[in-house]
Amino acid sequence: MARILVVDDEDDVRAFLSDTLEASGHDVEQAADGEIAYQRLSSRSFHVLVTDLKMPKMGGMELVRRLRKEQPELEVVVLTAHGSVAGAVEAMKLGAFDYLEKPIPSPGALRLVVERALERRGLHAHVERSADTYSLPKLGYGSRVMANVEIALGKVAMTDATVLLTGESGTGKEVAARYLHAHSKRASGPFVAVNCATLSVELLESELFGHEKGSFTGALARKRGKLELAEGGTFFLDEIGEMKPELQTKLLRVIQERRFERVGGNCVIDADVRWIAATNRDLEAEIRVGRFREDLFHRLAVFPVRMPSLRERREDLPELSVVLLTRIARELGRPLLTLDASAKRVLQDADFPGNVRELGNALERAAILSENTTITAEDIVRVLRNAPHEGVDRADTASPMGNKHVAPTMEQAEQEAIRRALGDFGGNRKKTAEHLGIGLRTLYEKLKRYGIR
Repeated sequence: MARILVVDDEDDVRAFLSDTLEASGHDVEQAADGEIAYQRLSSRSFHVLVTDLKMPKMGGMELVRRLRKEQPELEVVVLTAHGSVAGAVEAMKLGAFDYLEKPIPSPGALRLVVERALERRGLHAHVERSADTYSLPKLGYGSRVMANVEIALGKVAMTDATVLLTGESGTGKEVAARYLHAHSKRASGPFVAVNCATLSVELLESELFGHEKGSFTGALARKRGKLELAEGGTFFLDEIGEMKPELQTKLLRVIQERRFERVGGNCVIDADVRWIAATNRDLEAEIRVGRFREDLFHRLAVFPVRMPSLRERREDLPELSVVLLTRIARELGRPLLTLDASAKRVLQDADFPGNVRELGNALERAAILSENTTITAEDIVRVLRNAPHEGVDRADTASPMGNKHVAPTMEQAEQEAIRRALGDFGGNRKKTAEHLGIGLRTLYEKLKRYGIR
């Protein structure tokens, strides 16, 4: 079922158009002239506009001209009097999808052109959805903890339940949000994300809800907010824990009422979206200190899902590293890059407080610095040793059980890799050096530095 706005100044024509389209199962609204239609389109989103060209107050041509700038995704079918096709052609140059001559020959002709308009809109959405789904990375690579997360996300995906994704930075919360969208009944709609940590209260409010012309200094034209652009799809609020209290109140109202108004406006707009929020903060702790609204938390945490850290899913590291490196090679325009066994062991032993994001950054730096198509342990150790700390403090990292432990440093990971290799080759230093991808002299220097006998 599509939402269609029918605009014509003749009552009988308007009634015929509405009855025909409603009989096909569509949700139809009517307007008697262009001005009324423009107001309706400003307060509610529609999939198709069917409009006459010759009308009092505001004609169909001016209506199409305005809508091309403000709602380019809206499909428009224009009606024109017999023998006045030139006006319809001009409207199509402005972006209208098609035209019908009046009197309309049959209900079937109207239904056909509207269905074709919806097909084009649907085709565009399908292409976007297919591209998003194709590029969507996997959530897990065999670890039990991620398998449980995939099961939970799979169960909630086909519902419209609000999901709150929690976990440390870099654990893949946006990937999980896109997974939910791609496997939902809204997959053909848009996926719109807003990072609540990057904008001021004033800008974030305008980004979320849009604004009317002249509502504040610099508002030179009406702007549709991201919430309006997400209509029919998924709206993702990233870093929701960073949202200021005054905006939390407005967001709570929108989620409760499923309606909102643009900044400086008084037209009520439907919020037909599926809500997903994400945070790396402990929102219950934020509630206790008064930084986050408890009622908003309960609205968002209808279905909470915690994304585990990389420390809790080390079984995923080898395959995940290969997948990331393949993508990095493609982006850098390099031949296929591989990891040798020693590099995989170093990665498996290393600590990544920044989780998957930090792992990806480390692999990208190694790929850039390496002159070979095979990344070695030495390449990995070099970039890890010189890497800035990402995410939480390396020396104060929470373990999967909630206790604190001192995470291994990159030197400790390197020592462990050397000790393992020496053990694997019975102390043969030449074979150890070859396996680690380093020179024999370099190995001797490291043995001396670390006091390894």
